Formats: sequence, C-alpha cells, structure tokens
Amino acid sequence: MKILLVSVNHAPEQTGIGKYQGEMAAWLVRRGHSVRVITTPPHYPEWKIHAGYTGRAYRTEILDGAKVVRVPVYVPASPTGLRRVLHLLSFGVTSAPVILKETLLWRPDVVFVTEPPLTAVPMALLGAFLCGARTQLHVLDFEVDAAFQLGILKPKILLCLVSAVERFLMRGFRIVSTLTPRMRERLLAKGVPEARALLLPIWANVEDFDHAPDGQEWRLQQGIDPNTIIALYSGNLGQKQGLETIVGAARLLESETKIRFIVAGDGSGRAQLMDMARGLSNISFLPVQPRDSFVPMMRAADLHLLPQRAQAADLVMPSKLGNILASGRPVVAGASSGTQLFDAVQGCGFAVPPDDAKAFAAAIRQLADDKALRETTGAEGIRRAHAEWSRETLLTRMEAGFSS
Repeated sequence: MKILLVSVNHAPEQTGIGKYQGEMAAWLVRRGHSVRVITTPPHYPEWKIHAGYTGRAYRTEILDGAKVVRVPVYVPASPTGLRRVLHLLSFGVTSAPVILKETLLWRPDVVFVTEPPLTAVPMALLGAFLCGARTQLHVLDFEVDAAFQLGILKPKILLCLVSAVERFLMRGFRIVSTLTPRMRERLLAKGVPEARALLLPIWANVEDFDHAPDGQEWRLQQGIDPNTIIALYSGNLGQKQGLETIVGAARLLESETKIRFIVAGDGSGRAQLMDMARGLSNISFLPVQPRDSFVPMMRAADLHLLPQRAQAADLVMPSKLGNILASGRPVVAGASSGTQLFDAVQGCGFAVPPDDAKAFAAAIRQLADDKALRETTGAEGIRRAHAEWSRETLLTRMEAGFSS
C-alpha cells in the first residue's frame, strides 16, 4: 500500500512521538509498503531545531526508506500557553499545501494522522476525501482536554468551541485509535462510534532489551559505584510529568547516601527543575542519551521513576512505560487508584498518589532496601512487556486495520 503519515514529530528525534513515528515508518517500509511522511524539522524535546535542519524552508529527505517532507514551523524557546498553540497552528498552516499535493498527485491508500496536533486534521481529511484514501487518527494525547486541565489555556468559552471542533473532526475519520481502554472511553464520550474507536497501545522496543548487558559498563562510564542504587527518570522534561516530585523525593532522601537520582532528558522544564535541585548532592542531570546508550542506561538503573500530574490522569499514557517494564527494573509511578497508569504498574513496582513527594520517597526507599522485591517486580515487568507491548504484535495489528 501507499501510506501517508502526518505528524508534527518524527525521527531522528529520540524521545516521545518522534521516536515512535520513525519506528512505525521504518517498520512499514520493511513490510514492503511505500511510505511518505509530512512532519517538521526535528526539535523535540529540546525545543530547538537540530543542527543541519531549518525551520524556515521546506526540505525533503529519504529516511529509513521513507520519503520525509519537513515543513517550516515556529519552535518557541519557551513553549508555554499561547506559544505552544502557535507552534501547532504553524504546522497546520505549512503542512496544508504538502498534504494537498501528496494526496492529489501521489494518491495514497491510507492517510494516517497522529494527534497532537489537531491543526493538520482538516486538510488531511479533505485530501483523503479527494483521493479516496482510508483515514485513521491516532490519538496519543488529548491535547485539548490537557491544555485546559493543566491551565495552559483557560477561557471556558474557548474550551467549548475547540472541543466542538475536535468532536466534529474526529467523526470524519474511518478509524480513531488511542493507547488505553480509558482513553478509548474518552473517544466514545467525544462521539466517536464504538465500532470505529480502536485500541492501539504504544509499543516498547522489547527485543532491544533481550539479552542486553546489566548496565555495569554504563555505570563505570558515569563514574557511579556498583553498589549505588540508581533511581532514574528518562524522558521529556515538560509540564505534564510533575517532575518536581522527583526533586522533592531527592531532598527527603538526601541522607540516604546509597541512593542516587538521575534525570536524563530535555524539555521546556529542564532549567526550572535544575534550579529547584540546586544544592542537592544526590541528583544528577544528563542530556538525552544517544540510541546506543539508551538500553544500557535503562538497565543500569535499579528502579525507574514515572511521576505524573493528577490533572493529566487518563489524558495521556506515558509511552516510556513499556521500555521501563522491558528493562527488568521496577517502577515508582505517580498515579491515583482507578487510573490506567495505576493498573498498568501493579505487580511491577509501586503506584503512589501523584504530586506526593513523601509517598514517592517512601516507595523508592522500600525498593532500594529490598533487592528481592526489585528482582521479582522487574521480572514481572519483562513478562508483561513481552505480552502487551511488543512492537511486532502491535504494528501488525495496526497494519491489518489499514486493509480491513
């Protein structure tokens, strides 16, 4: 088939949506499909356009066998509130002529749009209608709900207007997929017919962790004692994560000299987080790790940290969870009882109330003191990752939906 992917993020970004979009495109190419991608120059999570790219001109490249068209985009250095909205709007505007061109001249069989952002959806629906393509919207993040619940956007009348537009656009797709059962329930509440609302969890690179070393070499490279307990957060340093909980836990555990916190990643909240941690001797910050260091780092950890703001519950499902489970290390997650994340980590670590540094610290201390518990919960994570998060299983399911 000829498959057109529309996404604001794509490879070579190494975290978040871009990582998974790149892996999806490469997998589809290996399956024999012809794939084209409409996206932006890589800029996430640093919110800075990567060297060798530009945000002011259109550019085409071949990446992993797919034709990738990168469109101009506004990338704010401080992506908050209105600036974030303008970023997404700019992609909707600059991607529109490329979407129209590709759908009318190339005539894809499938148009697959990833949300966020919603701004590219109108032209994608129009182009697909004109060329007779099947359509799928894959919702990774309920951006409208999250923007208002997190206070990024505030006027209630604006919420009503944007929500109405969102519902209208979603109903235009043949398939609307999302990550978790509760996110699927939210699709139904927005008016997506049940038969067209599909569950398509994000995958983990489970196979990359099979037979991987235990991470001791990575520890040596970082100068970390083999007996130190590493509590690791790896990923985007943004507003939805509630990362100040990690700093709070580190402050509470500063006297526990055997425990070291590592925060690896980048994003709009990095500078503020580092400022909050100033003076703490038990927390280190690392940049986004290159691909060949990611698995060793994940395996070097003794436990993983996955905070989340209470307001973001069931609006997003952290894509990093699958890789955490596959690493064979337990997780301490900020999640209230009854949420999808709470259920997902049962038996693989601890779920504690979100935004509660004391509860976070207590769970970290318990795992740090109990090696047997770390081993049993880590083993359950590996089992669950293979059963529920395998890339091959989930992408094969997605592919089958294209032709059904």
